[in-house]
Amino acid sequence: MATSRTSYGKLQRDRAKKERAELKRARRMSRGEEEEVADGEKLTADVALDPAALLAQVEELHRQFEKDEIDFETFEDRKLELMEQLTVD
Repeated sequence: MATSRTSYGKLQRDRAKKERAELKRARRMSRGEEEEVADGEKLTADVALDPAALLAQVEELHRQFEKDEIDFETFEDRKLELMEQLTVD
């Protein structure tokens, strides 16, 4: 018995998903590895901050989002970056 082929709708969904992923990747690459935090500190992936400082940055990020200083995508991206740096002992 022959296997059924992928439907046109599934192919379209897969293509759209790949396009969204590529756009997201391009946005992240254009932003660079360092971002300016509101208080002037540089946020880098290789610098380990203490948990209290990270939580203070998350709090500041939430304040900026609530005051509509940053959009939702920027908020989510920065929050993920900060949470990745947070270690639980």
